[in-house]
Amino acid sequence: MTTDFSTETVATASVPARPFPTNFLFGAATAAYQIEGAAHEDGRRDSIWDAFSRVPGAVINADNGDVACDHYHRYREDVALMRDLGLQTYRFSTSWSRIRPDGGPLNPKGIDFYKRLVDELLDADILPWLTLYHWDLPQALQERGGWAVRDTADLFTEYALDVHDALGDRVKVWTTLNEPWCSSFLSYTAGIHAPGRFSIAEGMLASHHLLLGHGQVVRELRARDESLNLGITLNLTVADPVTDAPADLDAARRIDGQFNRWFLDPIFRGAYPADIVDDIRAVDAAAVAEWEGAVSDADLAVISAPIDSLGVNYYHGELVGGTPPLVSPGGGEAPTDRATASPFPSHDGIFWHDRGLPRTAMNWEIQPSGLTTLLRRVWDEYAQAAGVTLYVTENGAAFDDVRVDENGIPRVHDAARAAFLEDHLAAILDAAESGVDVRGYFYWSLMDNYEWAWGYEKRFGIVRVEYDTQERVVKDSGARYREIIAARTLPESP
Repeated sequence: MTTDFSTETVATASVPARPFPTNFLFGAATAAYQIEGAAHEDGRRDSIWDAFSRVPGAVINADNGDVACDHYHRYREDVALMRDLGLQTYRFSTSWSRIRPDGGPLNPKGIDFYKRLVDELLDADILPWLTLYHWDLPQALQERGGWAVRDTADLFTEYALDVHDALGDRVKVWTTLNEPWCSSFLSYTAGIHAPGRFSIAEGMLASHHLLLGHGQVVRELRARDESLNLGITLNLTVADPVTDAPADLDAARRIDGQFNRWFLDPIFRGAYPADIVDDIRAVDAAAVAEWEGAVSDADLAVISAPIDSLGVNYYHGELVGGTPPLVSPGGGEAPTDRATASPFPSHDGIFWHDRGLPRTAMNWEIQPSGLTTLLRRVWDEYAQAAGVTLYVTENGAAFDDVRVDENGIPRVHDAARAAFLEDHLAAILDAAESGVDVRGYFYWSLMDNYEWAWGYEKRFGIVRVEYDTQERVVKDSGARYREIIAARTLPESP
């Protein structure tokens, strides 16, 4: 198979108003640790992010999720806000540390919160879209090896079945994992995210055990209820080479392989990409040998259990080459005091270049055309043959928002975010009109929240949160999204 790394250019001619398909869902997304707060209430115990936020220099300002957006206490207000925005669906995650604290038995008070949340959503005619794992592993399990040990996949399955016992009669869409690349390589190899480990072997093992847990949960839930919509969410990118020179093409191949194919291939094809295994072997043969000892054909059969939907998270693409640029564009990692490493085991000789595109406050390039390219590629090479529907489960941008008061009314004029939203919705329509079965969009995020190692420094929401008072203010981008949802049409634009 030959992979086309090129990215198409979006036309700049005047575009008429464009309707969305009747089965297209509009939503927004959040994650438990980033919004809930109540970190020490009703039996919840530490997750790896509670512990990591206490590591000196790991998170800007030593920020933590103890209070965050106080969603645990304000969920009714937040669901009312979703209804006001016209959201059809809401993607949220359940907290393992709240439901099975320390990885132990079920905590009734913890699961009761999600029962109340789901009931509130259904009463508001909003489809609950549940993600079982968004990075908040119980710290007690990390102290036993975390995702680097196989037992964690089995404990994850037990936790998932507890959640289904409580919510399976009302929740019909189940996502196993959010972005396993982040919760393996970014977390166990690069040390950038919790638990902050620096090991190629642990990153590889974590990736496998995460996928094994995914497959086990899919099989168990499928056996319980064939009507469920089951899937996984992956953060994916488009890796473009600077030129057609061999070194540049190889850099793009390695980023694509370590970021995209490492997860897509086992899920859809029952095998890890052999070229990437060989690349990593050249860097750390012992790590690959340890990982190979943990991977079996039986595991891969479980991992490749059929799914119904694939969530695609897209924020930006990559322009890479085999030689350094004259001026480095920089990355989007938080400038913390703690040293970190590359999340890519095979990273020597890979350099990031600048396309000259506008950038967000995360220093990420704004490239809507990359989303069209990505959806087409995933559809053509993976999803279509498997009968899997695509959803864009995260897409959003941080900007340096400023609140103003106009005649006593709080406002946030975030024209750049509104444009980002419209341009990426247009890119999805481009993909759909070319034959891609993509049926929904979830803006990240519903509201400003705890942005992991960035703490509260970056704001992604279409709703502003004043953290000292917990006041919510719908930004101009949120109002624009409401208009688009109500019309189910993108306006005419140049």
